[in-house]
Amino acid sequence: MTRSPLTPAAYPAARPRRLRRDAFTRALVREHSLLPSDLILPVFIHEGEQRLQPVTSMPGVSRQSLDHLLRTAEQCVELGVPVIALFPVIDAALKTPDGTEALNPDGLVPRAVRALKDRFPQLGVLTDVALDPFTSHGQDGVIDETGYIINDVTVDILARQAKVQADAGVDIVAPSDMMDGRIGAVRATLEAAGHIHTRIMAYSAKYASAFYGPFRDAVGSAANLGKADKKTYQMDPGNSDEALREVALDLAEGADMVMVKPGLPYLDIVRRVKDEFRVPTFAYQVSGEYAMVKAAAANGWLDHDAVMMESLLAFKRAGADGVLTYFALDAARLLKKG
Repeated sequence: MTRSPLTPAAYPAARPRRLRRDAFTRALVREHSLLPSDLILPVFIHEGEQRLQPVTSMPGVSRQSLDHLLRTAEQCVELGVPVIALFPVIDAALKTPDGTEALNPDGLVPRAVRALKDRFPQLGVLTDVALDPFTSHGQDGVIDETGYIINDVTVDILARQAKVQADAGVDIVAPSDMMDGRIGAVRATLEAAGHIHTRIMAYSAKYASAFYGPFRDAVGSAANLGKADKKTYQMDPGNSDEALREVALDLAEGADMVMVKPGLPYLDIVRRVKDEFRVPTFAYQVSGEYAMVKAAAANGWLDHDAVMMESLLAFKRAGADGVLTYFALDAARLLKKG
């Protein structure tokens, strides 16, 4: 019988359990590991001072005013989490059908970026390029009379939104809208404005997932969206070849990094993207994934820290270079303890 190269010897000469016998051997041969530098912390921000408003559907996560944001950023620096990602909660009075508050250079996001870069220049700052926090209807773009997102009009606004964020000093813009051609438009706008160093992390394979519910509660878009969905622009959960086409398009248009969202239910997509393109690939462990772990742990059904760390390691094993996760600070603390 011809032996596979994966099985160079037969039992008892080959005993795989030898390499699992003790902690030092397991550490010696471990194929993948997790570091604080693999993590990006998403943070919800809102106006005001000394405002810390818990997100009910995401235990341990709160909407933060800018003074609290700076304290959170300080923890990132101390723990070695290299990037903080900002998601705004916009006052309802500022929301409009076209979401043009996103273009306000003195709006919540640009002010947060300036404050962070002034106080912690070594900390990477990532901003969401999307209109759903700013629109009165909760969709990611301008809609026509039927409720359909108008692609090119939306892309023009998104490109200007990215420039506003880059003008404020952001390091990475992350278009999450899934409009066609938006990466090329953002890249061209940034180049024309002299922002040649601003990186683009494209939400290239963002699925129309049921796992986003708590996030929409957190940013205040759930009520505006109502019973509508985002299936005409976010990807169908049944597709994987399509994800590769989307990634290829975004890279051709100037993306520096790509992302798969959600995370754990789509690890097969992460693996396919990494194998196909060999570019910096990220995954977003989304609000629903976080909430499930929190709920199960609160009921005593799972070991919170063990499941948290195992789930994050799974992203690395699947090929992700980094993970956006609400667990970032908790995971980094455990990793620092060794």
